[in-house]
Order: sequence, then structure tokens, then C-alpha cells
Amino acid sequence: MHILSSNGMKSVIVDLVPRYRSMTGTEISITWGSAVGLVQELERGTRADLVILTDEMVDDLIARAKVVAGTRVDLARSGIGIAVRAGTSKPDIGSAESLKATLLAARSVAHSRSGMSGIYFPTVLTRLGIADAMKSRIVIPEPGTPVGEVVARGDAELGVQQISELLPVAGIEIVGPLPPPLQKITTFAAGTLVDAEDHGAVTALVKFLAAESRPLLAQRGLEPASGG
Repeated sequence: MHILSSNGMKSVIVDLVPRYRSMTGTEISITWGSAVGLVQELERGTRADLVILTDEMVDDLIARAKVVAGTRVDLARSGIGIAVRAGTSKPDIGSAESLKATLLAARSVAHSRSGMSGIYFPTVLTRLGIADAMKSRIVIPEPGTPVGEVVARGDAELGVQQISELLPVAGIEIVGPLPPPLQKITTFAAGTLVDAEDHGAVTALVKFLAAESRPLLAQRGLEPASGG
């Protein structure tokens, strides 16, 4: 069985899949990436049985008859946070105005190019009225390089990404989530692809992931999906 999974769920899925494999003997391979990039993989003809993407993208794949209608299962919700290099001071980001001041005081700020946080964060800069002022300070990592790693090695003062993606990175510390008026919560959902080899096997795996992930969510920077 092959899974295309968003990096936002990686810290949970990497724990659960080996357990499921040992319980059932099911061979499982996983391609990790941004939700946008994984949908592009599907468009290029990559074969898979299960996708774990944002709920909006799963719904779009259902509408385009690529994911089986009725198989969407919401797994977790994730907010966007800011990290600094371990051992450095944590700036104030508790309000929109304090976040604005912190960003303007930063020498450099890293965010992804194609991940959901990377797509969304430029709209935050626009809402704060500092998009032009920040242009020269934005650092975009190479594809496949976590934002946290850029911060850990000192190539950016601040890193902006899903909290669930920042937490596993060594050498950084989470400052906190974006303030509520500027936060964007992403729901990650699973969906069975129409071309899956064994729909029953995929359904069983998703049921396992939905149940067994819940105790892990809080420590991985995630929270339960409402109704999931």
C-alpha cells in the first residue's frame, strides 16, 4: 500500500505505520511532501492508495472523482507557529501589533514556498501592512528542507510553519502560535483513492490511524479534528 502524506502529519504517521505493519503484515510505503506538491504528484500519474492532505484538497479530489466519495476521515487540526534558534530569546507574538513589531525587527524570516503555511503567511504580511518591508528578509528553503532546519543552522532568525512540522526539528524552540486574528487552522484528512488496489485494506488502515493518533496529537503540536 502506498500513501501520499502531508508533512503536517508526518510526526504522527511515522510512529503509527510501523505499528500497523507489525500487527497486520501490510507493506506500506509513504511519500512525504506539501499537500500542494502531492496533488501535483497525482496529476503527474503517481500511483497511490491513500492520501492524507488538507480537508479542502481531499474534497476537491472527491469532486474530481479521484478520491472515493464518503471516504474522507478528518484526522487532526494544526495551527501555524513561529520558532527561533534554541537558546535565543523568544520575541512577543501574542497580538497582531506585537507580531508586526517582531517581524519588522527580525533580520530574516523563513517560510516554505508550497506548504500551506508558506502559501498563507504572505497574506499575513499583507494584512499587517508590511509585505513590501519584509521582501528582502524572507528566506525560502530549498524544496524538502524543513523551515526549522534553516532556523537551527542560523540562516533565518524566525521560522514560520505548521507547529507540527516545527516541533520535531532539533535546535529550535517554539515561540508560540500566530495570534488568533491572524491564525489559520488546517484540518488534515485521509481519503481513499479511486485507483486503490484494496479499498477494504485502506479503510482498515484509516480506522487505525484515526483511533491511535488521538493520544499522540497534543505532544506533536496537533489537536483532534472536530467530528474526526
